[in-house]
Amino acid sequence: MSVSSAGYDLSPIDPERRAELARHLPAAVRHILFEHGTETPFCGGLLHEKGEGDYCCVLCGLPLFKSADKFESGTGWPSFFAPYAPDHLKEITDRSHGMLRTEIRCARCDSHLGHVFPDGPPPTGLRYCLNSAALSFIPKGQPHPSP
Repeated sequence: MSVSSAGYDLSPIDPERRAELARHLPAAVRHILFEHGTETPFCGGLLHEKGEGDYCCVLCGLPLFKSADKFESGTGWPSFFAPYAPDHLKEITDRSHGMLRTEIRCARCDSHLGHVFPDGPPPTGLRYCLNSAALSFIPKGQPHPSP
C-alpha cells in the first residue's frame, strides 16, 4: 500500500473498480473525469460553496483541497491556492487546444480534475482551477468517502 504524506491510501484503483465507481455518475461527469472534459464556466455546483470542509475526488473520495485554501478567482471555476497534500495530485503536461498547461489528476484514481496555473494568490502563487463535477464537498466533521 502506498500512503500519502497526509496518511491516505494512494494505491491505484484497478480498472474494474474504477468502472464500478463511475457507474452511478452522470455521463457529463464521466466525460470530465475520463475524457478530460471541462464544465461551462460559472455553472459548476461548487463554485459558490462557502462552507468549511474538504473537497474530495468525486470518484474515489481522496481529499484534494481544503475550504480554507479556496479563493474567488473570477474565472468561473472553483479555485484553490494549495492542495490538501501535494502527493494527492498528479501533474501532467497538457498541450491540447494549442496551449501549454499543467493538467491535474487525482493521484489515486487518475481522474481529470482541472489545471494548475502560476497566477494565483500568495502564499503559493498557484491557482488550481477545478471542475465542480470532479469534486464532492464534505462538510467539516463528516467522514471522507472511501473507494
